[in-house]
Amino acid sequence: QVRLVESGGGSVQAGGSLRLSCAASGFTFSSYCMGWFRQAPGKEREGVAAIDSDGSGSYADSVKGRFTISKDNAKNTLYLQMNSLKPEDTAMYYCAADSMCVWGWPRSDLGHWGQGTQVTVSS
Repeated sequence: QVRLVESGGGSVQAGGSLRLSCAASGFTFSSYCMGWFRQAPGKEREGVAAIDSDGSGSYADSVKGRFTISKDNAKNTLYLQMNSLKPEDTAMYYCAADSMCVWGWPRSDLGHWGQGTQVTVSS
């Protein structure tokens, strides 16, 4: 079965960096649409970054220029490099996988999800 396991979250001061990882198994990772989403307390889940099977990326406006999504097909692992972190980036971050991208993003209602990793940015 599909399994997504996130890691790399933690607490960091504003301006710092973190790299999230998502170890994937149970599907053909290289052909899937992968993404990172986040949800802060009291807020709706939002897309952060996504990467299609051809390597093309999509980003939320709020993270453009600061976050970079990448993947290693040989390791079946998705990454999110987060630089210049801000307190408003504080959230639970989730990895998502879908058999296809729609407008550059996994379909949240049809995809698979990990359990999440917490990112906390202090000012």
